[in-house]
Amino acid sequence: MPVFEAVRSAAQTDVGVKRSHNQDAFGSQPATDATGWSSHGHVFVVADGMGGHAVGEKASAKAVRDIPFLFMKHARDGVIPALRRAFQETNAGIYAIGQENPEFRGMGTTGTALVLRPEGAWVGHVGDSRAYRVRGGKAEQLTFDHSWVWEVAKRQGVDPDELGDFKKNVIIRSLGPDPEVEVDVEGPHPVEPGDAFLMCSDGLSNQVPGDEIGAAVAAMAPDEAAKFLVDLANLRGGPDNITVVIVKVPGGAAPGSAAAPATPARKALTAWNRRVPWPFTVLGGGSILALLSFVLMFAEVPGAKALFVVAALAMVAGLVGLGIYLKGRDPQKEADDEEASGPRVLNIHKTYNCEITPPLIDRMAKLEDTLVETMKAQEIPADWPAHAKLSKAADAEAARAATPAAFRARCLSLGLLAQSFNKARHKEEGFKPKW
Repeated sequence: MPVFEAVRSAAQTDVGVKRSHNQDAFGSQPATDATGWSSHGHVFVVADGMGGHAVGEKASAKAVRDIPFLFMKHARDGVIPALRRAFQETNAGIYAIGQENPEFRGMGTTGTALVLRPEGAWVGHVGDSRAYRVRGGKAEQLTFDHSWVWEVAKRQGVDPDELGDFKKNVIIRSLGPDPEVEVDVEGPHPVEPGDAFLMCSDGLSNQVPGDEIGAAVAAMAPDEAAKFLVDLANLRGGPDNITVVIVKVPGGAAPGSAAAPATPARKALTAWNRRVPWPFTVLGGGSILALLSFVLMFAEVPGAKALFVVAALAMVAGLVGLGIYLKGRDPQKEADDEEASGPRVLNIHKTYNCEITPPLIDRMAKLEDTLVETMKAQEIPADWPAHAKLSKAADAEAARAATPAAFRARCLSLGLLAQSFNKARHKEEGFKPKW
């Protein structure tokens, strides 16, 4: 994303089925113009508070308020120092509140920040809230869970899922409990048109696997996907607060449609644009056209003058773009970034195959069938005519083998019932699908 573009985003937070208070929070500070884009970019934050309900709510609310503000305050010093300082100063503020008020002692929160800038995507991270990048049928986890189970798995060289529920909810790093905190800063991860990013609290990631998260983000609009994922997590028990933030970069296939295959020419163009800023490309192309027009004029070929006008316009556009590009660059800031970080390693901590396939659609259909059976047995009201219409549309898309569209339609059908069921159920009531 070298040029400023508004991104599509949506966020949803929910108390869950079994909790009485929501200790999660989210915040966003998207850039509104090219100046803001070049100086700090788009900033999104998710936090999951810990402690008594008032304590956890206070900590997470402070985190999502302070981290974007402090990052933008320090952005001129470079992305890496700015993200670290934003988290460290937020940690110090939460810790001070805990020390000054005995009833707030031990208050803490996770914090995960996504920053989209011209050079790519950056992630600042403390705790076990997550950030994913969804692209090309893969959901890539960009954050390392600061939890006991992930640390043990790292030491043993195994997948954390192999350890089951072994101390799964015990986190070893958070904002607030201690006067100092270590902050993970990852990036810059390349950003391509059509990329999507999801951040969430563990209320989602503990209930919904990565393949379903990635598929929903890829197939649905951000607001649809955020709502559906919260409903799905609640349907599967909702034992914790659930927060989802989804950000989609312009371009790519429309939600619910099959992505166009990348041609060799398109791949080559993408690779070229990563290495050479567009103003240089336009300026170089205009210069070549100008030379060609001179040759054609010398040979008295008709249309040579028109070609020269096109070349001149291209060169002017390239010069204007070059001025904007150079104005947005800060050599000192880039040097500070390099000095602070050394060689950057782009860590993908886990990858999930989220390609939308008939078996995945069948999984959602079976869950829906079980839910219909349960709701009718318990006489739970729902908009059954609307559900029948959505279910019929999902069946029709599946019959046409329109896989992404069929998955989206099935999720909308399931989500309609899940909302009614989750509203009607009691706090301790469970839902156990037969599959």
